[in-house]
Amino acid sequence: MDTADLLERSYPGRRAELKRDIFRKALSLFNEQGIEATTIEMIRAECDTSVGAIYHHFGNKEGLVAALFFTALEDQARLRDAYLDAANTTEEGVQALVFSYVDWVEQQPQWARFQYHARFAVTKGPFKEELAERNKTRNLRLGQWLAESGRAAELKDLPAELLPSLIIGQADSYCRAWLAGRVKGSPMAYREVLAQAAWRSIRAEGLAEN
Repeated sequence: MDTADLLERSYPGRRAELKRDIFRKALSLFNEQGIEATTIEMIRAECDTSVGAIYHHFGNKEGLVAALFFTALEDQARLRDAYLDAANTTEEGVQALVFSYVDWVEQQPQWARFQYHARFAVTKGPFKEELAERNKTRNLRLGQWLAESGRAAELKDLPAELLPSLIIGQADSYCRAWLAGRVKGSPMAYREVLAQAAWRSIRAEGLAEN
C-alpha cells in the first residue's frame, strides 16, 4: 500500500481529489522540510491551487497537520481492528496488535514518519481535545476486546492504561529507529519476536506460552 492507496481509502471519489492532492503534497513537504519550516504558500505552489482553497479545507496549517495526523490514526486503527477481529485467543490478540502496528508502519513509512514528528504539535496544539475524543473512540474496540470474558484471568493484574504501552512499546521503539535509519532490519522481519516479548510482558504468571 502506498500514500495514494491510503488517501483513496480515507477520502474516496472525484470530489475529494483536490483534498487528496493537498494531503499528498503537504505530507511530502512536512517530511522533507519539517513541519515548522513548511508554509501554506509552499504547499500551494506544489498543489497548483490557491491559498484560499487550502484554508477552506483546513482552516490553517495547524488544521492541515491535525487532519493528516487524524487520517493516519484512523487508517492505522482500521488495520488494527481487522487483525484483532481475526484473533481467537488472548495471545493471538496481542500478536494481532503488534503485527498490525508493525505492518502499518512498514507499509506506510511516510505517514508513520509524519505521525511521529507531528504527535507533539497535535497533542499540545489547538486540536488536542479533538485528538483526545478521537483516541477515546478509536480505542473502544480495544477496550471491548480486553473486557471479553476470560481475558482478565490470562493477564497480569495491571492498570488498563498501562497495557497498550506494554504491548506496543517495544515495537514502537524499533519502528522509530528503523524510520530514522538507526537500524536496517525490516520491522516485519522481527514482528514475531516483538509479539512474543509483548505477550510475555502482560501474560499472567504461570500461564503457558503457546
